[in-house]
Amino acid sequence: MSDSKGYESPGIAGSGAIATGLAAVSTTTAETILLARSEASAWRAEEKVVAACTKIEGAEPSRLRVTTDPKDLAGCDVVVEAIVEELDAKAELIKTLAEACPDADLATTTSSLGIDEIAEKAAVPRLYGLHVFNPVPRMALVEVCVPGGAEGARDRAMAWCAALGKTAVEVPDQAGFVVNRLLFPYLFDAVRMVERTGMEPGEVDACMKLGAGHPMGPLALLDFVGLDVAEAIGDALFADSGDGAHKPPGLIVEMIGERKLGRKTGTGFYSYD
Repeated sequence: MSDSKGYESPGIAGSGAIATGLAAVSTTTAETILLARSEASAWRAEEKVVAACTKIEGAEPSRLRVTTDPKDLAGCDVVVEAIVEELDAKAELIKTLAEACPDADLATTTSSLGIDEIAEKAAVPRLYGLHVFNPVPRMALVEVCVPGGAEGARDRAMAWCAALGKTAVEVPDQAGFVVNRLLFPYLFDAVRMVERTGMEPGEVDACMKLGAGHPMGPLALLDFVGLDVAEAIGDALFADSGDGAHKPPGLIVEMIGERKLGRKTGTGFYSYD
């Protein structure tokens, strides 16, 4: 393992926006393997990474290899799980990765679950948190959470973030870490503002963009995140904190029932072509 780059043979497990974004950034420093669940998702993931590489200085799509076989990651020095925000699914995949890659550091991009909770469920104590933000190529922050079982990976994780051009901040092992624990009460309160006052989403967002200098309004941001993802994060935060500010508002639950999930379904608080 390289001290300067942190890792020389990274693997990413997943095929969504976080996984493909991280894989594209990773090609700036090293040959990178991406593990997809099926041949169809592998094909789509490769397309996404290649497209992302065109927008990242130093990214090289020829350094990407896509596979559907976990055994192909056996030579990796780090493997980052980046799939759906569900405890059982993450734990199952991490257990599989640990068996396929016994010498690799293991990380998860979870945005709301506790690292020790995932590690205990997977029976893999050497897990650490590497929470990158979407869109990965543009967002500078990485929240790094290193519980005791993964302490040996701390320096490598921090060095890798630096090599990828990211700013790593070490955070405590609490649901939502720092950003989401502080952000989601604000996002959910914007929804409650709509529920309570009847204001239009565009009016609420305009207030926060023009009055608070935010680059994106809270309701547009929820559409970008995905309302189903926001609900999952809120549920995890509420289960951990018991704070009503973390509980997803009724309007979000109602919209999810109508499949109004935001950008990915073409409609949420706004409509998208």
